Amino acid sequence: MLKQSLQYKLQQKLSPQQIQLMKLIQLPTLAFEQRIKQEFEENIALDSGKEESENSDDDLYENEYDETSDNEEDFNVDDYLGDDEIPDYRTKANNYSVDDEENVMPYAAGISFHQFLKSQLNTFRLTEHQYVVAKFLVGSIDESGYIRRDIEDIVDDLAFTQNIITTRKEVATLLKKVIHKLEPVGVGAKDLRETLLIQLKNKKKKSIRKLAIDILENAFEHFVKKHYKKLTDKYDINKEELKNVIKEISKLNPKPGGSYAGSNKLAEQIIPDFTIRIVNGELELTLNSRNAPEMHVSRTYVNMLKAYKESKEKSKSQKDAVQFIKQKLDSAKWFIDAVRQRQQTLLVTMNSIMNYQKKYFLTGDILNIKPMILKDIADEIRMDVSTVSRVANSKYVNTPYGTKLIKEFFSESMKNAKGEDVSTREIKKILEIVISEENKSKPLTDEKLALLLKEKGYPIARRTIAKYREQLDLPVARLRKEL
Repeated sequence: MLKQSLQYKLQQKLSPQQIQLMKLIQLPTLAFEQRIKQEFEENIALDSGKEESENSDDDLYENEYDETSDNEEDFNVDDYLGDDEIPDYRTKANNYSVDDEENVMPYAAGISFHQFLKSQLNTFRLTEHQYVVAKFLVGSIDESGYIRRDIEDIVDDLAFTQNIITTRKEVATLLKKVIHKLEPVGVGAKDLRETLLIQLKNKKKKSIRKLAIDILENAFEHFVKKHYKKLTDKYDINKEELKNVIKEISKLNPKPGGSYAGSNKLAEQIIPDFTIRIVNGELELTLNSRNAPEMHVSRTYVNMLKAYKESKEKSKSQKDAVQFIKQKLDSAKWFIDAVRQRQQTLLVTMNSIMNYQKKYFLTGDILNIKPMILKDIADEIRMDVSTVSRVANSKYVNTPYGTKLIKEFFSESMKNAKGEDVSTREIKKILEIVISEENKSKPLTDEKLALLLKEKGYPIARRTIAKYREQLDLPVARLRKEL
């Protein structure tokens, strides 16, 4: 049986303009510049640079218009002829002149890591077939300098992708006699043990190096787990001799690919979105001028609308053209407005963060970072937590103490022995200091670290110590042991 009923539902939906703004806010400077460039390419009604003011006569931007003369249209042309009421100074990001030179650190170009390795293949006597296989092996080397794939897989790939028929023996021979001879020494190894052995065998033979090779070949598990007692017993050596072996191995490069200056991993240039300076003992915040481009609606299209407005006879083609212009002008106005709102949101959010962490920005001491969560800033600036998150996760600020990721200033709070709220960043810093000052022959376990921090006024559980230690990329006590 059919039944009719009324149902009330309250829904909140974001407008296209709001979605556009949210996407712009989360973009870092370089991505934002690319987005601006894309918009200029897609929207012909959007112009860059400062708009000329010499032709801004009252008749071009007049606000009075008799709508009855064009009442057949579903929009008012004057809405698109009106001048932007926001004065120029409101859109400036800082107090610096437009023509101020912006000094940027140049980066030298160079060949990639793989290109460097391939160029060395020409120094070997190889047949055309061997050269193709060797070149494929070079292409299989990762950024750390390893070939982590099984030889059988490489043979199959050569057959299916390059139409090169080879054998496991031929590939292994090329690896040993060609790839392992390339600079930097140690590239092409399958694991850490092999790359260390390659590097040791390429050095002059000494008794200490022979012992190191023997240990890596036959007692690698004991070595990496720092079972020093088992090693001294196995090789009938004293601690001093083992210490010399460890010293010799520690000189080797565990990631030979990273030693090449022109590595295939391109240098990443971080462009800060904000700059904080200390001027006469007070903090001064500025927004990177690259985040505040000058944009305006194209004068060409404004003049086209003006001509349409003054035209006495309006043909269908003219009306279609004006409808097209209207869409482009709408898009341009929305985008310009979104960019300005982005600037305002970034400045308001960062200004709040700067004031909240004022003590740190004045001193540079990590211990002065206050506990701060996204909600603290969101409540202060009366914005949504997600908006603050978008600003914090991808933006950098240039401070007197270096360029910092804004997200790093956020941390949870914990109670110390006095009942005061302290930042987890502060606790991690103290934990790092304690571990760096420990006796390396008898490193502190997580339990002992917890007791030490408790004595310093930070009552923390052992599992929390373990979590913070892992976040600081510090190994367990056994792996921190030194002779």
